[in-house]
Amino acid sequence: MALDDPIAHPDLHAALARRYGGDEPSGPLLWNDVIGHLLSHRSIRAYRKDALPDGTVETLVAAAQSAASSSNLQLWSVVAVADADKRAQLAQLAGGQQHIAHAPLILLWIADLARAHHIAARSDAPAEGFGYLESFLVASIDAALAAQNAVVAAESLGLGTVYIGALRNRPEDVAALIDLPPNAGVVFGLVVGWPDPDRPASIKPRLPQAAVLHHEGYALEPQQAAIDSYDATSRIFQHGQGLPTVGWIAQLLQRGASAASLNGRQRLSAALKALGFGLR
Repeated sequence: MALDDPIAHPDLHAALARRYGGDEPSGPLLWNDVIGHLLSHRSIRAYRKDALPDGTVETLVAAAQSAASSSNLQLWSVVAVADADKRAQLAQLAGGQQHIAHAPLILLWIADLARAHHIAARSDAPAEGFGYLESFLVASIDAALAAQNAVVAAESLGLGTVYIGALRNRPEDVAALIDLPPNAGVVFGLVVGWPDPDRPASIKPRLPQAAVLHHEGYALEPQQAAIDSYDATSRIFQHGQGLPTVGWIAQLLQRGASAASLNGRQRLSAALKALGFGLR
């Protein structure tokens, strides 16, 4: 797709204003419909109960499988859960997130070393390498890359999505619910459905590029002005959404304050080992 003139395109400034608040990148940005689509991403937590079109899951998985995969090992799988009872159970396991139960579908993205171990066993081949942390990391990264492709595909069809990291609160229970074998674990979920037009979601501003973009080497101290500016932008956004105006810095500090803020995920290493992952 052709790139438009970054200065002349009428939608660029509006898209950047929504994504960054008052902290738009200083330099010119290129533009096309795909970039505009990506800049408009938002997490959806209010859904209609309407069913999805036939072929939706297969389409999203085809898009997911078109993502990059480390060494083409494809160490991920996905379980599509449409059953209402199972979605309700998953909602409770994720801390009561009712949009999991209300939307028609949740995709459970799995770091899947079970398939690799199975193939090695059938081939009477050693599988030592799959017992290391690196293999779990590769599987998790591959799952994330695949899922993000699915998000872009879903949004192109007019669907909404939201990631569910809270399924890592109780990974053994989630694994039992969907009959996972050893060496497989859900790293996150992805709710998919039709956004409720009566409860629209807003685009949440992100950190200024001055805080995340580094040239030739990383620098920490120069980020502070951008972080402070973003904290103010976050307060404005929170106020507009009717949320407590605590800012972004307080949210970050609260997450790091104690193990309790991890809502069970502080025992993730032990849970993964219980699921069969070596993590050596």
